[in-house]
Amino acid sequence: MSQTNGKVLVVYFTESRILNQTTIQQIGAELEKMADRAEWGKLLLNFSDVRFMSSAMLGKLIKLNKKCKQENTHLKLCSISKEIMEVFKLMRLHKIMDIYQDENKALIDFEKT
Repeated sequence: MSQTNGKVLVVYFTESRILNQTTIQQIGAELEKMADRAEWGKLLLNFSDVRFMSSAMLGKLIKLNKKCKQENTHLKLCSISKEIMEVFKLMRLHKIMDIYQDENKALIDFEKT
């Protein structure tokens, strides 16, 4: 599900467990479409309801991050569970992606761009 908050397209994940390959392919394709239609070049992914995520989904996020940088779209992630954040840190994804504790903090930072 997505909604626009000011000039930011915010994406909310409805799956708490993003593990199924078919689901991951669908999410990846949908995220790429959303990156293309982020009218003001600002996309926020809110993971507040996600508890588990496969490495294949992490790959989709890396690909999306690269696409957004190429197209000058600002991508931010927020509300990532402690367990998933540990994986992000192990893979050093927190060094290449903008990650925020909650949606409000990410939206405030978007106002600066």
